[in-house]
Amino acid sequence: MAAVLLVGCGKMGGALLEGWLESGFRANEVTVVEPAANAAAEARQRFGVEVVGGPEQIPARFVPRAVVFAVKPQGMDAIVGEYAPFAGAGATVLSIAAGKSIAYFQRKLGDAAAIVRSMPNTPAAVRRGITVASASALVSEPQRKLCNTLLEAAGEVVWIDDESLLDAVTATSGSGPAYVFLLVESLAHAGAAAGLPADLAQRLARATVTGSAALLDASPDSPETLRRNVTSPGGTTAAALKVLMAEGGMAALMERAVAAAAQRSRELAD
Repeated sequence: MAAVLLVGCGKMGGALLEGWLESGFRANEVTVVEPAANAAAEARQRFGVEVVGGPEQIPARFVPRAVVFAVKPQGMDAIVGEYAPFAGAGATVLSIAAGKSIAYFQRKLGDAAAIVRSMPNTPAAVRRGITVASASALVSEPQRKLCNTLLEAAGEVVWIDDESLLDAVTATSGSGPAYVFLLVESLAHAGAAAGLPADLAQRLARATVTGSAALLDASPDSPETLRRNVTSPGGTTAAALKVLMAEGGMAALMERAVAAAAQRSRELAD
């Protein structure tokens, strides 16, 4: 395995780290930079890895082959330049920050830095995430394979050549879990409004969405086919879908939502 420096150990960073350790990385192969005292203490206790408060505290003996940035894009400017020496020494830079482009990291870390930009999503916490990644021209095949191994510990990985697509990826799968959780919230609220006790409505909505997701995952059929299979002509489902699929309904709302998220991703680039 390879030494990895993880910058940030919040929800996504922690999910990746847990996946690395479960997939065969040893705790002494990972050093975490986490300035927040509570998060740092939790990472030490939960994962048994070395955790430091800043790059100046990284032991000189630790020479990472990869530096993984798992911090919010809004906080990247304040810290990213401090890791230029690692990039200059040949470490691959792997970012999971929304919006921050390969060109952004090259400006901060140097034109010779080998950079992989990626976008995972929160199902990584249960090893069911999907990540889309794009590599700069300076990333070698071994470096790409290392990044694939790091990302694959959290779920499926897809590589694309056109980095500009990552804004739409962010809006679709990166932010997508929040849309699904909102669906559960909305379905539960609607059930309660129709007369169900709130706790029962919540239980039904949650089980319906997770069960439907499991069915979708297990079935070779398309979502459209599965939808048609549960829609009897003139039945209750058809009555509901008439509302949801009307002009300005769910499809139009989702298109607007994804467009807004993609635009925000582009705004975060610099």
